[in-house]
Amino acid sequence: MTVLDLARLQFALTAGLHFLFVVLTLGLAPLVAILNTRWVRTGNPVHERMTRFWGQIYVINYALGIVTGLVMEFQIGLNWSGLIHYAGDVFGAPLAMETLVAFFLESTFLGLWIFGWHRLPRGLHLACIWLVALTAYASAFLIMLANSFLQQPVGVVDKGDRLELVDFGALLTNSTLVFSFPHVIAAGLVAGSFVMIGASAYGLRRHPGERELFTRSLRLGVVVAALGTTMTSGFGYAQFAGVQEGKFTGEGPAQVALGVMTLIGDNLILVALFVLLPLVRWLPRWRRLHPFLIALTPLPFIAAIAGWLARELGRQPWVIWQKLSVADALTPGLTPGMLIASSAAFTGVAGVLAIIDYLLIARVIRRGPTRLALGAGPEVPEPAPVPSL
Repeated sequence: MTVLDLARLQFALTAGLHFLFVVLTLGLAPLVAILNTRWVRTGNPVHERMTRFWGQIYVINYALGIVTGLVMEFQIGLNWSGLIHYAGDVFGAPLAMETLVAFFLESTFLGLWIFGWHRLPRGLHLACIWLVALTAYASAFLIMLANSFLQQPVGVVDKGDRLELVDFGALLTNSTLVFSFPHVIAAGLVAGSFVMIGASAYGLRRHPGERELFTRSLRLGVVVAALGTTMTSGFGYAQFAGVQEGKFTGEGPAQVALGVMTLIGDNLILVALFVLLPLVRWLPRWRRLHPFLIALTPLPFIAAIAGWLARELGRQPWVIWQKLSVADALTPGLTPGMLIASSAAFTGVAGVLAIIDYLLIARVIRRGPTRLALGAGPEVPEPAPVPSL
């Protein structure tokens, strides 16, 4: 493999692993906020335990996902200095704003929500998780703003060796952003809802004493899955109208990835709308269907990775469409040995974190909503015995 091939492979692996965390975060954040809202409005203890159970899964995924994002940023700075030099003034601005939103606002509100149980008023505590969801969506918007600029550079003038931003409004109204952002948000809802469906089906089989909790979770997951798959399909197909001439030509990897995404997405919408939604009242009792529901869990993640590959490979050999090639974006002076070493380090860290994330989430699901650390009340020590006279 050439230096360019190794650099592209490293980016694909680190970005793909990070995206697995992102898509679940975008899906679970609004679901946890909805459950928290139900608890505040009704005072039902089942809703509180549902919020804590799914919230703990969300927190695990979020915490480990931050580290994978740092790994991806390191390799961008090391391997793609040509992109930073040529378009850093434009491409870097949304990424810098995303960092501020993600690490300062989103993390701050999430910290207040995690440590605010039994300390903050319920209404203020609820506002924190909704702000977490909103800032997560804001982060996704800024990332897609930067990515859409790579797909269709607008609002800039070419100064020869660099691009200069002259119209920020053009970035916000980029035609590739208008449909791609809601498509990604909907894909997150699909991933989060199918995790909830699969975990609830498992919980109904393993924890019969928690039937009400997992029944309510399963039904919520089905409703959100029906909504998410419909939105994903609609905004996904709408993007084809704005695809530039020359993209997705031939029978290359981009076409294969696009076919995988479309195949899985179309089947998920059929299952969600014509199987799960009509049977939502009976699904918790039909144990024979539960293994099928569990088996559906990884499909949204496979589709999401395939969609990301199709989007990125579809504009090759350009990093910035018809302005900067991948070869010109590469950092000069890189050697195969340097890239092999950094790839082993970066992908190794991201891969280990992905495995840890899966194991921790699987452990929470196996245990069920017992012994949850999130939202646990303060332990009241037993009174000391009164000495006899």
